[in-house]
Amino acid sequence: MSQITLYLDDATQALVEQAAQANGLSKSRWVAEIIRKYAAHEWPQDCLDLAGRFADFPLREDNLAELSADVPRVGF
Repeated sequence: MSQITLYLDDATQALVEQAAQANGLSKSRWVAEIIRKYAAHEWPQDCLDLAGRFADFPLREDNLAELSADVPRVGF
């Protein structure tokens, strides 16, 4: 298991101690959980739960016929 050193001001250190104690965790475990939560490369579940919830949300596939042809490009 790796170890890191964090330099925190007194106010931030107090916040970490309070949050860890309130969650019944050691400071190390609390910081590790926060890092895992915010460094994850996936969408949060509450965001995923919103998928399909907006019936009137326009999708590109719905209006492909309405899109105009591409404009001519200027050559260089």
